[in-house]
Amino acid sequence: MPHPSELSGLTSVPTPHVGLLLSLSGDTGQALGLTPSPACRLTHCLCLPGAELCPDGWGGAQQSPAPSALAVPTSGASCREEGALLSRVPLLRLPPPSLGPLSRTQLSPFPLLVLPPPELSSCLVWVVMASSTVDQSQVARNGLREKVLTLNSMNQRVRRVEYAVRGPIVQRALELEQELCQGVKKPFTEVIRANIGDAQAMGQRPITFLRQVLALCVNPDLLNSPNFPDDAKKRAERILQACGGHSLGAYSISSGIQLIREDVAQYIERRDGGIPADPNNVFLSTGASDAIVTVLKLLVAGEGHMRTGVLIPIPQYPLYSATLAELGAVQVDYYLEEERAWALDVAELHRALCQARDYCRPRALCVINPGNPTGQVQTRECIEAVIRFAFQERLFLLADEVYQDNVYAAGSQFHSFKKVLMEMGPPYAVQQELASFHSTSKGYMGECGFRGGYVEVVNMDPAVQQQMLKLMSVRLCPPVPGQALLDLVVSPPAPTDPSFMQFQAERQAVLAELAAKARLTEQVFSEAPGISCNPVQGAMYSFPRVQLPPRAVQRAQELGLAPDMFFCLCLLEETGICVVPGSGFGQREGTYHFRMTILPPLEKLRLLLEKLTRFHAKFTLEYS
Repeated sequence: MPHPSELSGLTSVPTPHVGLLLSLSGDTGQALGLTPSPACRLTHCLCLPGAELCPDGWGGAQQSPAPSALAVPTSGASCREEGALLSRVPLLRLPPPSLGPLSRTQLSPFPLLVLPPPELSSCLVWVVMASSTVDQSQVARNGLREKVLTLNSMNQRVRRVEYAVRGPIVQRALELEQELCQGVKKPFTEVIRANIGDAQAMGQRPITFLRQVLALCVNPDLLNSPNFPDDAKKRAERILQACGGHSLGAYSISSGIQLIREDVAQYIERRDGGIPADPNNVFLSTGASDAIVTVLKLLVAGEGHMRTGVLIPIPQYPLYSATLAELGAVQVDYYLEEERAWALDVAELHRALCQARDYCRPRALCVINPGNPTGQVQTRECIEAVIRFAFQERLFLLADEVYQDNVYAAGSQFHSFKKVLMEMGPPYAVQQELASFHSTSKGYMGECGFRGGYVEVVNMDPAVQQQMLKLMSVRLCPPVPGQALLDLVVSPPAPTDPSFMQFQAERQAVLAELAAKARLTEQVFSEAPGISCNPVQGAMYSFPRVQLPPRAVQRAQELGLAPDMFFCLCLLEETGICVVPGSGFGQREGTYHFRMTILPPLEKLRLLLEKLTRFHAKFTLEYS
């Protein structure tokens, strides 16, 4: 794939009706209703219908509200040279020459670039677009058959799903890594993945005790080894006794191993200062994400103006927007206040709710605390205000609390929604419905690959709770090794255990380094012209705001990209640094951000920040 700056000859123009065979030269484009831009004299056209063509491309086209076209001005180039240029566009497909000219034929859901035979010199390029009208006789003559599953016939809700954290820019990062392995020269020697909160992929070492017990559970023969401490062996034996067949390879019940659910309930009680937690209200899950999706499935109902709306913070973690798109629910955005360190304002909740009631039925409110991607930690006063608002407006509360161990800023403290809710007393404590989520993937553990997590439900209708269990049973059970890991996280070594000192030292070292990296990130970005960054109070990310010159914004629009996507792509191509554009998380109109993890080792993070700020200065100068 070429660098975005190499596509200097491309200009966006409207496209004709799909299904037409285009052979454009002279005034033919005008006859078909194709109007060139003033900056470009068209001799041929490549049609790009947004989401249909570029789901894995550069990331701006898939959001286009209507099909678009790329026009390539020519200067005497031959047909084959033109075709070679166009074939560099992502996901362009060429049919075999034996097919010959094709008309009104749906060869695939993607457009096909067809090089014409030499005798048709007046035609530089043919483009066959997918059409809702298919000439079946032409299909049969060419020995082709329309596929049962196409982009047009598949579930259209799935097509609307977007997940920026693993989106187009990450695909390009993978390509760059492969090119480096093949010896292709780049201005950098490695791709730095600062796009996702995967601690161990960024070099964080696993906590010894967690891995010791897991090793013993996976291979019980090691229980006879002198290389493992006695408390690790006892914990492994306890977990295995609770497993079917005393094996981690057996299914568990759908809600999770009962012993582990009881341990999770005891952990919640300790965390919340003795407020009771019922293990029957705890459901283990495949990470927190699976539990969030399950609860949202229960909430989404109705049609038209009665379709369920869910209030989510902007910026948000894209799991929420992706899941709501897949379920056909209505996403209701409420904006966090960047000028107040990404604070949550109840007045903004009121605004979003009142507007949403004109077109949907809002039924749920999601809060991410500590924030992803924004890193703020909510105060107790804010949480109380949110609970009162949800109670008054009859909204189900979803509290995403997977970063509850990741709090760094002086004066900041994690308060669980469950604890605050119970301490507010009646009527809130006995009526307000709540689901709170936690995970083994974040915190000091960083055990993303084991996919361990849980949800605790509070004040949920018992009949609905049974329906939730039924829904979970369709997936059989969460990964049992992940359940075992969760048990170790919620019940770590006690002060009298042999492993306690090493466990505590490792845990504190991880959290102390994360706090140092949070401070470093804020400091470097705050000193860089054109970049501003709120304090990283918690979680694992910074979400800096970047100033982009008008010419850069214009160039991005010409390429069909969001401006911050264009910036992030150029950053990746020149420095190897992979971050996620803020447009993938949501942001106020006219502002540009990117999300970056603070997980790389401290010295590598320092170099990354310096390279990034230098690139921004160069980028700004280039487009000023």
